[in-house]
Amino acid sequence: MTMHRICALSDLVDGAAAKFEVGKHIVAVVRIGDVVYAIGNRCSHANVALSDGEVDCDNRELECVRHGSAFSLETGKPNTLPATQPVPVFVAEVRGTDVYISDQPNNAKAGQ
Repeated sequence: MTMHRICALSDLVDGAAAKFEVGKHIVAVVRIGDVVYAIGNRCSHANVALSDGEVDCDNRELECVRHGSAFSLETGKPNTLPATQPVPVFVAEVRGTDVYISDQPNNAKAGQ
C-alpha cells in the first residue's frame, strides 16, 4: 500500500465530498473538521458517484443521491437500504497541511 498526496486540507470543503483518482481507484474524500475519510466512489447498489451525495457529519455518513443509501465513512457499510453491500474504505491521513490517501482499500471484503 502506498500513500498518495491528493491535495491540501484547505482544498477540501468541510462537510462535503470530493472525487479523486488514487492509483487505479476513484475515491470519494470527505472532510469533517480536521478529519478526512475516503471511500470508494461508486454506490454498491446503483453504481452512482457517491461524491455527488450529501454528507451527514453527525453520523459520519455519505448518502447516495439516487436512492438514499447512507454509507459509513468509517466502515464503508451501508446503514440504510436499498444498498446491502459495503464500498471500499481507504486509509486517509492529514500530514501537516496535506491530505494523503492509500492506493489500496483498507477493508479486504469490500476491496474493489
